Amino acid sequence: MSLDPQVVAFTIVAAALTVTPGADTLLVVRNTLRGGRRDGFVTMAGICTGLYVHVLLSALGVSVILMHSATAFTALKIAGACYLVWLGVQSLRGAAGSAQSQPAAVVARTVVSAARCFSEGFLANVLNPKVAVFYLAFLPQFIGPADPVLQKSLLLTAIHFAQGILWLGTVAFVVDRSRRAFLKPAIRRWMDAVCGTLLVGLGLRLAIQRQ
Repeated sequence: MSLDPQVVAFTIVAAALTVTPGADTLLVVRNTLRGGRRDGFVTMAGICTGLYVHVLLSALGVSVILMHSATAFTALKIAGACYLVWLGVQSLRGAAGSAQSQPAAVVARTVVSAARCFSEGFLANVLNPKVAVFYLAFLPQFIGPADPVLQKSLLLTAIHFAQGILWLGTVAFVVDRSRRAFLKPAIRRWMDAVCGTLLVGLGLRLAIQRQ
């Protein structure tokens, strides 16, 4: 059985896009530093699950509305931007709070529920209008005229999902393995501040970008 060249092409391009640093990678790094490998993995699961929301909305035509309605696109863009800024502010507050706390050899883990980690990743992905537009404008290029649209879309999304799990899972694993160094108070404050600043910056950039 020969491989579908469209699937092979999508796999290569999606892999390149997956490993490009962005809000998803930053969020996994932040949450892994905050609570360890479990938090990073659960955040990763939330992010990748959000891909299926986009492909289903695309199949239902909702993404077409986002693509052609300036009001709908702007509303989603502002919601996503505000959420990224909120996540960034939480990291900055954590950095400021640890700076004022009693010095210690290492910073203790922050206990956060798995549901919160999952929802943070899920919402960050679902509220990203760039992902919605990606699934509308990019996916159809790899679906032939005779292909069943929904089934092929789900197959391509499954490939993207697997790539996201592999990449973000690796990021969470590496950060967790290096966590002892990151948990030194000065380095932890620096990492929280960097992650927070970048998340806020990504949110503001998303808010001011044109469609």
